[in-house]
Amino acid sequence: MSIHDGHRQRMKARFRTHGLDNFDEHSVLELLLFYAVPRGDVNPLAHRLLDRFGSLAAVLDAPPEELLCVDGVGENTATLLKLVPQVGRRYEISRSAVGSILLTSAQRGEFIKPYFYAERDEVVYVICLDSKYKVIACRMVSRGSVNSTSVNSRKVVELALNCNASAVVLAHNHPSGIAIPSEEDEATTRTIRAALHAVDIRLVDHIVVADDDFVSMADNGLFRLL
Repeated sequence: MSIHDGHRQRMKARFRTHGLDNFDEHSVLELLLFYAVPRGDVNPLAHRLLDRFGSLAAVLDAPPEELLCVDGVGENTATLLKLVPQVGRRYEISRSAVGSILLTSAQRGEFIKPYFYAERDEVVYVICLDSKYKVIACRMVSRGSVNSTSVNSRKVVELALNCNASAVVLAHNHPSGIAIPSEEDEATTRTIRAALHAVDIRLVDHIVVADDDFVSMADNGLFRLL
């Protein structure tokens, strides 16, 4: 066993015993790299990545093409680093399972936030609810650029009808990091609300998510103005 093998085993044992609480960002990244680079010392590579991007979060958020520009990063390493946040996203989505009751804006916001985790584009989701506001389905209906997306009201109505929904929650993200509804958001809400009303389905809220924050358009009074 080489000195590097011994270091890897000690790091893994430390994680199994204590978790990541006593790991700094460099050590967390080094532990991850063990599984992309099967042999040798990955300490210098962890330092190069942190020096290039500035933080663990920035490394995990970096586009694959930028990761591949770092000396020592191959396809396996880039794939693993991009996989980590996506696994976290799927884990959180799995925890907010279909069948949840979404009576309040807080419940609606907490339910939908994981769906936008690690998203770099603006995307739109529709949550279909039954008459007791239990989740029947949650589906993406649109994906746009980093700044904007368009929502097809017909697609929203068809999804709601196919799910036999009594109510709908619309949700989208602002990759800019500011969860304040725009005039375009208000116009979209007005259009979709009218389309759903025509088939006797209620639009109960439009949630705007930015990072770990969200705004309910129903809560802030915008629905009364639509």
